[in-house]
Amino acid sequence: MASVSVEQMGDGPKPKSMVRAKRWDDEVENAYRFQTAGYRDEIEYKIIKKTEAERWPVGPGYVKKLQRRDGTFYYYNRKRECQDKEVHKIKLYQY
Repeated sequence: MASVSVEQMGDGPKPKSMVRAKRWDDEVENAYRFQTAGYRDEIEYKIIKKTEAERWPVGPGYVKKLQRRDGTFYYYNRKRECQDKEVHKIKLYQY
């Protein structure tokens, strides 16, 4: 049986547009964390996993832990992980 993506099933909103990040900020950092774990953004993660992402309690509240689709986990530090050379690869979606 062919796998069907969340967008094809009609679950959740579809983004109206997408732009690439030009410089680092808190939004780009969290988008980087979701995209390295294999998700488009936080909305897609909530729909698929049916739970909120675990976040660090202090500071800007970056994502702490994400579960990939294959069941493995990504653990992130409290500090910035998205290097300047990676910023241009991050996609920011508008709804």
